[in-house]
Amino acid sequence: MLDLVIRNGKVVDGSGLPAFNADVGVKNGVIVKVGPITEEAVETIDAEGQVVAPGFIDPHTHFDAQLLWDGAAKPAIEHGVTTIVPGNCSLSLAPLKAEHRMKLVGMFNQIEEMPHKAFAEGVEWNWETFEEFVQRIGRGLNINVAPLVGHSVLRLWVMGDDSMKRIASPSETQSMCDLLSECLEAGAIGLSTSFIDMDERLQPVPSRYADPQELDALCAVLAQHNKILQVVHEFYDTDLTLARVDQLADISLKHGINTTLSPLFVDRNNAAGAQKIVERVAEQTARGARVWPQVQTRPIDISFNFSVPSLLFVRLPKWYALMRFNEPDQIMANLKDQNTRNTLIAEAQSMMPLWNNLVLRQVVSEANQELVGKTLKEIAALRQSDALNVMIDLSLEESLEAHFLSADMGHNDDALVAPLLKHPNVMIGASDGGAHILSFATYGDTGYLLGHFVRDTAHLDLEAAVKKITADPANLWGMGNRGMLREGFIADITVFDESVVDRGAEYFVQDVPGDGYRYVRDAHGIHSVVIGGALAYDKANGYYEAHRGQVIG
Repeated sequence: MLDLVIRNGKVVDGSGLPAFNADVGVKNGVIVKVGPITEEAVETIDAEGQVVAPGFIDPHTHFDAQLLWDGAAKPAIEHGVTTIVPGNCSLSLAPLKAEHRMKLVGMFNQIEEMPHKAFAEGVEWNWETFEEFVQRIGRGLNINVAPLVGHSVLRLWVMGDDSMKRIASPSETQSMCDLLSECLEAGAIGLSTSFIDMDERLQPVPSRYADPQELDALCAVLAQHNKILQVVHEFYDTDLTLARVDQLADISLKHGINTTLSPLFVDRNNAAGAQKIVERVAEQTARGARVWPQVQTRPIDISFNFSVPSLLFVRLPKWYALMRFNEPDQIMANLKDQNTRNTLIAEAQSMMPLWNNLVLRQVVSEANQELVGKTLKEIAALRQSDALNVMIDLSLEESLEAHFLSADMGHNDDALVAPLLKHPNVMIGASDGGAHILSFATYGDTGYLLGHFVRDTAHLDLEAAVKKITADPANLWGMGNRGMLREGFIADITVFDESVVDRGAEYFVQDVPGDGYRYVRDAHGIHSVVIGGALAYDKANGYYEAHRGQVIG
């Protein structure tokens, strides 16, 4: 008797080949048959009218901390995701000495906008080594985790404070290489580094102090273990990105490893630049290099309030410093001071088109509920003011709990985004799931791909889109027998309704430790999710405590 049979589904097996009708049989966590199945099973899923696909893989997330209190990485599974890759952007929670914990929390707060309070109340720091961390997150794991080790934490471990000041000595580089090898043997799927990120003091993160020789030595270790290199490149500058593509190509050719850079955005202002980048990637691929840009599917939306520093204000030093280096009561006191207010307004005048179009997303008081959904320009007209003053006034009236939304800031032109998603040398990724929890809902990329770009606009066919989020990342990241519905493959399976699948609407949920909240998206069209051969989620019953997730290294 089989453990599970998924019957009567439209199988899209991840290969990119045409779909076909079949049953899928599972035994001991492994797919044992794809085809007509008469054998009985302990559990049956009726997939009539549904697509049966490999579980989706999200290659760029920051669920590192959340996994410590939520082994399902909610709501990723609800969106059909069965495997996540945390540890991106040079940041991982291990290896980490006790004296560096708050430094790392500061970097997560600055770069990924993750609250200090969530770490303080949701994380029990009972590990230091990567092996200990893997053992820690492995308890009660519902989703598969393929963790990267962060370059910045390798430098912190070996060099301490000097990691944020200078290049490494040859002996320090060797120590980092030895440490990386230990992490890879303990379950890391690769190394992540960053060329752009800043720490909580607005200084470069440790990985940015590394010279090319250090990175080359670490990549030699990756080659020994057949692991991947992930980098955050200078995505705001085409020429710098082209240089990074060339650098990664040279690394890939020299060491024989896969490399990936993220994110690659495109809009009308940089369309020519994005085209140059994918052309350069194709040229390097023709040489035999393996360089994969990651492209997200959804438009860029950013939400914020004044109690948490938002990356939207990075270009405004006075505004950003106000939110970064002050407590809420101090922020409010500064906003009430007329001289400070005048200085802030003067600094932000050049971005008035942005402020005019901000939407008031959420308030606490009843008095301002009727304004929710209006732009600041509309509210300013009602109040005989201007958008900047209204933004400050509302923040004070709501004790900094007025939330503002800048929607469709970019990456929102189908004619430009779709060719990137279809490009054979581009991977779909850069979701940032688990990060920026107060800024935007970093979920629903897969639903937006399948709903918008496949069903609604037909820019991609279903089989090609599924391959992009299953077999392609599984192969690129070295996940072995995952990413396809084939006999002998691990039974990570997503069943969905192609007629309604979508990323869903945003909503607030208060599930962050310390009474924190975040934006998430309600998944549409996901029928069932199987992880390691066991039902992990279905639309009728929600989550199952199957605990079949694995750390994949």
